[in-house]
Amino acid sequence: MNTQTAHDFLTRCFAPGETVAFLLRKEQPASTTQRIVRLEQALSPRYLAWLRYENHNGANVYVVANPLRSGSRKRTKDCIAEVRHLYLDIDVDGANRIAALMQSEAVPVPTAVLSTSPDKYQVLWRVEGCAFDQQENTLKLLALAFGGDSACTDRNRVLRVPGFLNCKYAPAHPVTVEYPSESIYHLEDFRLDNALLNTALPLRSAARTYPTGKSSHSEQDWAWAIQQLSLGEDAGKLTLTLASKRSDKPNPLYYAQRTIDLASARLLLLEGVAIGSVIAMLERRRSTDVPSSLCSSRAREIANTAQRMIARSKFASTHHPKENHNATA
Repeated sequence: MNTQTAHDFLTRCFAPGETVAFLLRKEQPASTTQRIVRLEQALSPRYLAWLRYENHNGANVYVVANPLRSGSRKRTKDCIAEVRHLYLDIDVDGANRIAALMQSEAVPVPTAVLSTSPDKYQVLWRVEGCAFDQQENTLKLLALAFGGDSACTDRNRVLRVPGFLNCKYAPAHPVTVEYPSESIYHLEDFRLDNALLNTALPLRSAARTYPTGKSSHSEQDWAWAIQQLSLGEDAGKLTLTLASKRSDKPNPLYYAQRTIDLASARLLLLEGVAIGSVIAMLERRRSTDVPSSLCSSRAREIANTAQRMIARSKFASTHHPKENHNATA
């Protein structure tokens, strides 16, 4: 048990003066205790020591995902003050689904990823400006897109607290946390409309299969673009070459421009070039191809996407399970 980890997690999730709810649940004998306190009390050494004591004696420790209204005595939906997090419970095929989520363009890089038990995770995105009905709808779409628990979509949902033990297991499993991103997101950062769900859903089944050594045409195009740009080839010529090769696309030129620009941005960011300079380069490159009213926002979106790709790649490289074709369940 590590109360400093719990302290850091709570400090990241809530603001001074806010009201939070803790839930302590024992399996044997079955019992549930709820405490509603101000954040400052929860962070005090004495309170954290009490949580540690209860956890040591078999109580699983949970905290509400969103702050409560001041003066609340219950943890009902009506008591939630505002939406602070979007979240996703992954209870099946966890490591593979986390890898798929981190590679998806439909969602931003998570704010926190909790390992709650073997191959099970809770994923958090810190958000602001999100209404209650929008949150619950988005949570349902997240669960549908990435194979999460569809029952975990209430705004008064509780989360495990990292730094404590999951006492459902023998031996007890330590709940750990990583913070892939420091960003605060808005609903428009989650592209979970029907069109994008059509691209996100295959990740659920694809993530459970092993690589066959074959790659899609788009993956081959991406590898080719990275290679050619690394060799110093001209981006304009590469764009025209790729567009001529992909006449199967609804808009070959748009596809080629985006692929080359995204690959360029990724390479530059990996070299340590500042994101502002990358955005300026993309604006100059497409100033004659893209309407001026769109050029700046397009360049910023591509640079930010490349930045997210790098973050996902770093996270996935340390969390994707080792592949063993001869393993049995």
